[in-house]
Parts: sequence; C-alpha cells; structure tokens
Amino acid sequence: MSSTTKQPVPLSVHLVAGGVAGLSEALSSISRSRKFAGSPGAGKNIASAAANAAPQKPDNFIRVGAGIFKKEGGLALYKGLGAVIIGIVPKMAIRFSSFEFYKSIQTKEGQKLGMGAIFMAGLGAGITEAVMVVTPTDVIKIRLQAQRHSLSDPLDVPKYRNAAHAAYTIIREEGFGALYKGVTLTALRQATNQATNFTIYHLIKNKMMSIQNVDELPSYQHMIIGGISGAMGPLSNAPIDTVKTRIQKSKAEPGVSGFTRFVNISKGIIKNEGYAAFYKGITPRVLRVAPGQSVTFMVYEKVKNWIEILNDKSAAYL
Repeated sequence: MSSTTKQPVPLSVHLVAGGVAGLSEALSSISRSRKFAGSPGAGKNIASAAANAAPQKPDNFIRVGAGIFKKEGGLALYKGLGAVIIGIVPKMAIRFSSFEFYKSIQTKEGQKLGMGAIFMAGLGAGITEAVMVVTPTDVIKIRLQAQRHSLSDPLDVPKYRNAAHAAYTIIREEGFGALYKGVTLTALRQATNQATNFTIYHLIKNKMMSIQNVDELPSYQHMIIGGISGAMGPLSNAPIDTVKTRIQKSKAEPGVSGFTRFVNISKGIIKNEGYAAFYKGITPRVLRVAPGQSVTFMVYEKVKNWIEILNDKSAAYL
C-alpha cells in the first residue's frame, strides 16, 4: 500500500516532526563532527609523536569519542551543539513541511501521487530551505571559519564572535543581501539533493510496504532507507557543491556574472584536474550525511505517527 494514499495531515504536524527530527540529527551529528575535525590536542599529539618517533594508531570514531570523554567529560561530545541546532532544526522543519505542501498542491482527488510529483516536491523543498535557512547559515559559517585569530592571545579579538554576532555584523556592514551570496548555487544544490533524497526514500519505502503488505514500516527500516537515500543526495550534486565551494573561496571579479564564474571554474576543473575532481571529498561527505539522514527519517516518521495518534485520540473524546 502506498504512503501517498493516506489522508493528509496538517502541515503543522510535519513542521513539528521535522523540527524534532532535526534536533535528533543535531544531537547525533555533533559528536561525529568532532571525529572529522580531529580530537582535542591533535596537533600536540602529532608533534609529540614526531619527537619520540613512536607510531600512533589511526583515529576512528570510537577512539576519538573515548579520548574526548576521558579528557573533557561526556558533555564535551556536544560542544557547538547550539550552533548546530540553530541551523538544522529550522532547516528540517521547513524541509519536511514544504515537501508536504508541494505534494499537496499536486494531489488530485482519487489519484495516487507518482514519483515524478515526489521529485518535484523534493525540488521545491530544497529551494525553499535554501532560501529560508541554508544560504544565510552557510554564509555565516564560511565567514566564521575563514577568519584567523589566535585563541591563546586574549587581545586578538575575532571580528565575528559567534553566529549571531556574525549575522549582525554582516547586515550592518554589507546589507541584508550579503547573507544571500551564492543563493542560486545553494538552491540548485539543495534542490537536487532533496529531489534525489525524497524520491529514493519514497520509492524504497513504498516498495517495502507493498512487499510486506503493511501500512507502516518499523523504525529500523525507516532508518536503513533514510541512510540509503541520504547517501544518494551527495552523489547526485557533488559537482555542483564542488564548484560552489570554489566560487565561495575565490574573490569576486568585478563585471563577471555568477553564471560566467560557474562556467569558467567548471572548465578549469575539467582542464586542469579532470572530471574526477568534481567528486573530491565525496567519501567523508557521504559518511557525514547518510547517518544523519538515517536518524532524521526514522525520528520524523515516528514523531509524525505519535502526533497523528494523539490527534485521533483527542478527536475521539470530542
């Protein structure tokens, strides 16, 4: 039985379920990001190893997590959680609610929603989240990461102290529009990502429901399907993301349009590095995104079902 035949639920349900799913992803992903960034004192450990000429075991998720827990305590695994929540929670809330909205405007009475409509709804959701959340947070994140200052020198005060201060400073000095630099490429990246993500997820989900002849899948199956669909997103838009990153890192050229820069950088990558360069860094990106999408879809489906059950019980008492 296809999930598209279910009675529609209010968009507020998808908004809340998406927000909770985003919070769950944030809680699970912050400790993973510490692994990719390296454990505390990594530079000191490398220097010490070089001095003592003693080989070190390569880091992995468990070893880094155990090291952080031992040196800094369990709460250290959630450093930076606030910044992550500010970005992920509204993004997921908007992603799922806008996806359901774009599905609803394509739904016709008595007809099932096909995969083409799911794909278009995913495109719309990606563009919506790019404009409302992703582009401004990307600009702020890049500005924070790009600034250089000494953490050991109390007199070396960074220009941007945190995300909120960075947003305030950018708007004050450059205008509100500065938060939307690169919005076209960001929207293109998010649109292709979510179109692929939602289409693969619903394709596998509907197939699994049909095979098992059930109206709802167990949570572990949502988790597996979410991981698969989550991995497909980065694979589908890696070239766009690579060019976008190169553009954001390079200085703007007066009189040169964004499209021209996109074409020139793309040609340069092909000429100097080959087509494979468009997929540089794809492995860590998939390893970062896929587990997060596993958690996101699993929690989203579970919370949505809980809210629907509560609503049904409340209606029964009225």
